[in-house]
Amino acid sequence: MDSFLTNPDIFTLPIQLKPDSVKPLRSVIDPGFQTDLEKTLNSNAKWKRLISQKKLAVGVVDLYDPYHTRYARVNGNIMMYAASLPKIAILLAAMDAIEKGEIDDTPEIRAKMRLMMSKSSNTASTELMDMLGYEKISNTLQDPKYDLYDEDYGGGLWVGKRYAKTGERHPDPLRGISHGATVTQVCRYYYLLAYGMLINYERSKEMLELMADPELHHKFVAKLEQIAPRAKLYRKSGTWKNFHADSVLVWGPERRYILVALSEDKDGARILQDLVVAVDKMLKRA
Repeated sequence: MDSFLTNPDIFTLPIQLKPDSVKPLRSVIDPGFQTDLEKTLNSNAKWKRLISQKKLAVGVVDLYDPYHTRYARVNGNIMMYAASLPKIAILLAAMDAIEKGEIDDTPEIRAKMRLMMSKSSNTASTELMDMLGYEKISNTLQDPKYDLYDEDYGGGLWVGKRYAKTGERHPDPLRGISHGATVTQVCRYYYLLAYGMLINYERSKEMLELMADPELHHKFVAKLEQIAPRAKLYRKSGTWKNFHADSVLVWGPERRYILVALSEDKDGARILQDLVVAVDKMLKRA
């Protein structure tokens, strides 16, 4: 029997391992896993074309054995407009502010965070942003503890405008994007969250609870509810015009992985549905 199967601490989230057992995500890029992902994506002519045009980016983290994680990505450091997906950055900044005593932890704030995650409420997101301020959000993302926006790696998560018609733009320094992401940085966010390393173990657990059981049943979720009905889903997506983004941590008895995809195409929603099915099949073969 695989040794990791005898450790009960790896069956629940956040995963409990010694911090020095958790390697940086970029250090667990697996050549074989990378080849599998590229073959899977390139088997679809449209996906292959979008990838070459830098209009499709995909990242996958295999967490089935938490002691030996594997990462693969295509266009991992290409920053794209991600619509509502970067609201996960607001969640982190708000929880960081609560942990540091910068804002009060109230039922109202918790309710807004849940609405922001489960239903992607623009109103709740904007109210949280107004409370936190742009500086708090950007400082949290660029905190060396997280480096979720890093100019040396193409940028990353960024929230530089209210989710409302009014308000100033504070675009990211590299690309000038107001709501942006790279798949590698979103994968890192979920990876750190899964191991209890965003803020601390307890705050990571609270953030996971707020992201669980999405109430928007489209893109990744539409297919995962069919092919993985026993899995728990932790998810945030985004859509604006031709930009379609989705991210999910899938956790169940047969599946444990992170999948992130950013696309720019009018059929992006369908692409993401088909993509999650293809990647899920790839992981089952691995």
